[in-house]
Amino acid sequence: MAASEDGLQLPRLPELFESSQQLLEEVEVMDEPTGSRTIQDKVCKGLDLLEQAAEMLSQLDLFSRNEDLEDICSTDLKYLMVPAFQGALTMKQVNPSKRLDHLQWAREYFINYLTHCHYYHVADFELPKTKNNTAEINTASSSVACANLVAMASQRKAKIERYKQKKEVEQRLSALKSAVESGQADDEQVREYYLLHLRRWIGISLEEVECIDQEIKILREKDSSREASTSHSSLQDRPPLKSFILTRDNTQAKVFGAGYPSLATMTVSDWYEQHQQCGALPDQGIAKATSADFKRVAQQQEDEEKEREDNEKVLHRAREWDDWKHTHPRGYGNRQNMG
Repeated sequence: MAASEDGLQLPRLPELFESSQQLLEEVEVMDEPTGSRTIQDKVCKGLDLLEQAAEMLSQLDLFSRNEDLEDICSTDLKYLMVPAFQGALTMKQVNPSKRLDHLQWAREYFINYLTHCHYYHVADFELPKTKNNTAEINTASSSVACANLVAMASQRKAKIERYKQKKEVEQRLSALKSAVESGQADDEQVREYYLLHLRRWIGISLEEVECIDQEIKILREKDSSREASTSHSSLQDRPPLKSFILTRDNTQAKVFGAGYPSLATMTVSDWYEQHQQCGALPDQGIAKATSADFKRVAQQQEDEEKEREDNEKVLHRAREWDDWKHTHPRGYGNRQNMG
């Protein structure tokens, strides 16, 4: 392999990988907010180390498409996880203005890792399909709905299976970790240990890709709604159009004016002052009511009240008569017609 041909660069690769892996583990277990300065510094440092490791792997040509999984050295298997680590740390970056770019980069890293694992048959899984989130077509046909239900059922089944495999892998890793880290494990145990790590990150990458696709869709819908609201607000901010009248010539415009009887020539205050000066206001030009007028109005109100009371008495008597007829049938008390 190309890794064994270069003795100067190979010792640096394990250091880069172990340092970046340690930074990733520290970021995942820290209780501080993801946007804190401490975590973001570790994320940036880890991404720099992984970028150097990826460039070194490319130069060394450590993994070739002409080889099978059995041809890869046991200690070199861990370097397949470099793009998975890059995707995990990229997801930890916090910058709302670049969130969509970070998601797309992280997806590329995870897809790169899954593609390599799928090529080397590390585990049996299906690669995520390349989705065009900008051109999604929703139809109401029964065939499409049925296909969607089948797809959802298969996805749910795959998630349950991945969860079971994840638990088994974690239990086996915890059993092999102490032996591998202490150097007491043989080559078969070391190989199994790194293969289990690869399978664990396959499950993590598949879940991350699903979450990334959902978040990308939400962000793009939010951007489209924001653009629509911006265009709507720009229409509202335009100055109002001035009214105009189509006329044949200037003479017709002068005669008919603005299209309605007349324009306002003074304000309400001006009108009030003008009428006040002329003595034409209601309290200035109209005589006040006399006492006879007040008596006449009072008499009218009294007559109306009396008529209303009489009507109520008549209505009350009619209701009492109806009630009496309801409780006393026809012929009640007529003694002469008794047999």
